Amino acid sequence: QAAGEGVIAGYPIADMRVILVDGSYHEVDSSDMAFQIAGAMALRKAVSEAGPALLEPIMEVEITIPEECLGATSGDINSRRGRIIGMEIKGKMQIVRAQVALSEMSKYTNDLRSITAGRGSYLMHMSHYETVPHKIAQPIINQYQSAKNQEEVVH
Repeated sequence: QAAGEGVIAGYPIADMRVILVDGSYHEVDSSDMAFQIAGAMALRKAVSEAGPALLEPIMEVEITIPEECLGATSGDINSRRGRIIGMEIKGKMQIVRAQVALSEMSKYTNDLRSITAGRGSYLMHMSHYETVPHKIAQPIINQYQSAKNQEEVVH
C-alpha cells in the first residue's frame, strides 16, 4: 500500500523489490495493522535514503510538416525539452522524429497548426521513462510535501 502511495511526491514507486530478512511475532502486540504500519515506515525510510527520482513518460513523436516550417518546428520541439532524433524528406514534406516529454505535448496540436498554417500533423506513442529534471521535479515535490504537512495538521 505504501509503495502505491509513493514517498516523495505521492506517485507509485516503480521498479523496486523488497526482501524481508527478519521479523518476529508477539501474540499481544502483533496485528495486521501493526505490520502494515511497520512496513510502511520501513519503506519510507529506505526509499528516502536510496535517493529516489521522479520519472516521466517520454513520447516518440513523428511530425509531418512542409519544408519551410522545419526551423520553426525544430525550435518548438527544443523549447518543449524535446530531442530531434531524425529527419527525412518525403516529397515536399519533412518528417521529423523526436522524443518529447508527455507533459510538454498537451497543447501541441494547436501550436503545430499555428506553425504550419494547418498543414502539419503528428503521431505519437509511448517510448520510455526518464528522470524529471530537478528544476521541474522540485516544485512538484514541494507541493506534495506542503499538502501532506497541511493534511497532518488538520488531523
